[in-house]
Formats: sequence, structure tokens, C-alpha cells
Amino acid sequence: FVAREEGYFSKRGLDIEPKLIPLNPSIPPAIQSDSIQLGGPTPSVFLQAVEGGLDQVVLTGGGATSKKNTGIGLVARAGGGIKNAQDCIGKKIGVPGLGAFLHVGFRAWLKSQGVDYNQVNFVEAAFPQHGDLLRGGTLDAVVTADPFMARIVGSGAGYVASYYSTFLPDGLPTLVFTARRDWVQKNMQAAKGFQAAIAEAAKFVANPANDAKVRVHIGKYIKLPPQVLATVQMSPPLPVVSEPSLGWWADQMLEQKLLKARPNLASLIVK
Repeated sequence: FVAREEGYFSKRGLDIEPKLIPLNPSIPPAIQSDSIQLGGPTPSVFLQAVEGGLDQVVLTGGGATSKKNTGIGLVARAGGGIKNAQDCIGKKIGVPGLGAFLHVGFRAWLKSQGVDYNQVNFVEAAFPQHGDLLRGGTLDAVVTADPFMARIVGSGAGYVASYYSTFLPDGLPTLVFTARRDWVQKNMQAAKGFQAAIAEAAKFVANPANDAKVRVHIGKYIKLPPQVLATVQMSPPLPVVSEPSLGWWADQMLEQKLLKARPNLASLIVK
């Protein structure tokens, strides 16, 4: 959003039109079918897509994990009584994409707390639906993130049972911008321009002096009340995705049996 609104794309001759895709696992197929040329799946969704036969590559990254970031959490239904990992056993918990970042990371946290994640019932539910599903009692809790988390808590539909993501190592990519390998090869100038624009936007986001402007740019695309937008916690930007940081996700997925083999990570990142 910042790269578009600050003109970092346009000055490189790129016409980028953001499109909302509610469920993360739908992004790689959309890229493959050329419905979109670039997409922002989470690392785990990307790695599953590659293992499934889609020849796609990472151009750059979005945000990063941070132990200081409380913008991601397990939000329980008001009155539901969930307070810790043990309370999740047997409960129905929504995640915005099976096998996506929040799902994989949350299962890793459950294991770290001595809970068998196979005893938790996970349901795929898009971010915008989380509040209504809690309010209606369809789900006992959701694994969600700001700005949706702030809105749920603000409405009284749920409460934060755990900021579980603070257990994750710092500096892991939470989102990767990807494209088909053949598209990148045919459009290398555009691909490099996209990388440069995201890197420039990352510097803008990282400067505390730009905080208010960043929130205005986000608010243009994600419709939120000003009071909610003002409290949303920003993830630190991570424009460069490294093999070790992507490898952390691959290792977690291997352990959770979401991957059959560790991929050749070097071949998946466009330098």
C-alpha cells in the first residue's frame, strides 16, 4: 500500500492494482492461472504450493515476526473461558488458511506448550468473518491479526487469550511476494522494479516519523474506524527474504507433515 501511495511503483513504470483475496491458500493458484501476476502468500502456503508442483519464486518480503509485536493472537469468544493452550483441546478454532502462517505458527506454539495440536479442531475462515463467527458461537476462538483482532476486541465479541506469536524467533517472514518463475524470466525489469519499490517502501515504513502517513495509506485499502486504525501495531518490514528465514518455516512444516521433503530454498528466491 505504501509503495503504491508514495509513488514508488509508478516511478519505476509499474501499474500495480491491489486485489483482496480473503483466503491465503487461494493466492498461489490465482498466480498460476494469471488472474494475478504477483501475490502475497505466507511462507508456508508458498512452500506447499511449490511442493505441489507450482513453479513460483519469491521476489521480496512483507512483514517480519517480532517478539515485541502483539498484533497477532489467539482471540477467544467472549465468555468462552479459553485462557491458555490446554484450554484449546477439543475446541473449534478458526484460522485464515489451513497451512498458512498463522496456522503453522500457532500449531508450533501449541506443541511448545505441551499440547498435541491434533486434538484441536481447526476451521478455515477468512479474516473478515472472524468477528461474526465468534459472535454467533460457530467458533470458540480464532487465530487472527490486526486490524481484525483490534476490531473484534473493540466490539466485545472476543478477548485476547494469548499473544502466542511472541514465542516465534525474530525476523521470520510473515508474507512473501511471489510470482511464476516464467513470468519473472519474461519480465525481469518489472520484477526488479517491484523489488526496489518494496525495499524503498520498507525504509519509509521503518521511519517512525512516517507512522501517521503509513496508517492513512493502510486505511485507504482496509476500511477501519480511525480509532481502531490508530491502535493497530505495525510489523517491522522485511523486504529481503533469506534462505535461513524461509528454512525455519520449511522445518516447521516438515515436522507438522505439511511438506514431504525440504525444498532447495536457494532456487526459490530471486536475488
